[in-house]
Amino acid sequence: MPGSSSSTKWGVSLLPQVRRTYAPRGRTPLLRHRLNWKRASMAAALGYHASDPDRGPRLCFHLKPGGYDTAALIEVLKQLKVFYRGERVVLVWDGLSAHWSRTMRAWVAEQDWLALERSPAYAPELNPVELLWSSLK
Repeated sequence: MPGSSSSTKWGVSLLPQVRRTYAPRGRTPLLRHRLNWKRASMAAALGYHASDPDRGPRLCFHLKPGGYDTAALIEVLKQLKVFYRGERVVLVWDGLSAHWSRTMRAWVAEQDWLALERSPAYAPELNPVELLWSSLK
C-alpha cells in the first residue's frame, strides 16, 4: 500500500510584520527596515506512511525566491523522491495549472514511484497542508 502526501504552494512576504511598539507619549514611532517587496514561495508536502502508521506524518518543504513554475515543481518532486527514500507516493494536488501542465503530466508518467490525484475544487479543508499555511500566516 503506497504512502500518501498532500502538497501545496504558498507565498510569503519578506517584509516584517506590523506590530505595536512603544515610544514617548506624543511621538509616533518610526520603524525602518531595508527590505523591499520581494516574495518567497514555499512548496510543502505532508506525508503519511500507509505501510507503517506508527511512524506518524512527515513534513518536507522547499523555499524559493519568487514563484514556482512547472520546472521548479519537478525539481521539488525529485527532492521529494529522495525524502521518501523511493517509497511509492500518491500526491494529492489542487487544480493549479503548473500541477497539471503537459510537461508535468509527461514527467509524472515516467515516474513509477509517483501517482497524482486531483483534489476537488474549492475544498481546502480536504488538504492537510492548508492547516500548516493557516498556522504560518
